[in-house]
Amino acid sequence: MIRHHGYALVTGASSGIGWHFARELAKRGYSIVAVSNQPELLETLKTELSHDFSVQVFIIEADLARHDAAAHVFDICEQNRLEVQVLVNNAGLLLFGEAVELEIRKVEELLQLHMVTPALLCRLFGAHMAERGEGYILNVSSISAVMPYPYISYYGPSKAFLRDFSRALRTELKPRGVGVTCLLPGATATALYDPKVVNVPLALRLGVMKKPESVAKAGLRGLFAGRAEVVHGFFNKIIVSLLPFLPHIVIRAIFRLWKNKVHRGRSNQSIESARKLWH
Repeated sequence: MIRHHGYALVTGASSGIGWHFARELAKRGYSIVAVSNQPELLETLKTELSHDFSVQVFIIEADLARHDAAAHVFDICEQNRLEVQVLVNNAGLLLFGEAVELEIRKVEELLQLHMVTPALLCRLFGAHMAERGEGYILNVSSISAVMPYPYISYYGPSKAFLRDFSRALRTELKPRGVGVTCLLPGATATALYDPKVVNVPLALRLGVMKKPESVAKAGLRGLFAGRAEVVHGFFNKIIVSLLPFLPHIVIRAIFRLWKNKVHRGRSNQSIESARKLWH
């Protein structure tokens, strides 16, 4: 028998780690509030969870990169009397490229999605949890939070904010009966990685990449065990432990080598294209 615990709200629930957060929480007896901007996938998730676990699934189609997203989601839950016992801030966006060349609108969306929306969701739902004297909040950061990496110069620092915010919020809410945990995943086998570019099966075998279901399980285990932070996988734990001590001159050297290689590759492609055009 599944014991019903109330509602767990998961952002970015329509795919990847978020999908598996929803499944694991439903397996534990929580009804699900699934939030995403992908309505068809949300409907698929609802059908699957309702069938497999006999729990209620309430879906909210929302663009969490909008400035009013947190208030919109909270208001819908209030109007439908959905008492959220567990909040999982999972939705994310990766922008790859030099900071000064990325589209400004996309940068604004990333910063809103990674910092403002989850912080405000914690504010709104966390206040109700504190009043009840119980609840759980899981914020999904990244191992990139431990060091500023070139070419993901907005992603890593935004995840660093979420990591630091989670630790401060945990200190404030723990005496009021609310647990706050931060999950720092490393590379995870989701649609984020193009299989034509990244050898995902090999990365999984070597342990440098994890399956999304294992990341979700590890995060929830840590949350319900009252841990402040969860880093899943031996390789990722080494990265989080050692990278902060790596001199930034090493990062600059690696960046220069990589950039020179990219430029040489582009030059060779241009030469080959010119040859084809000539012939």
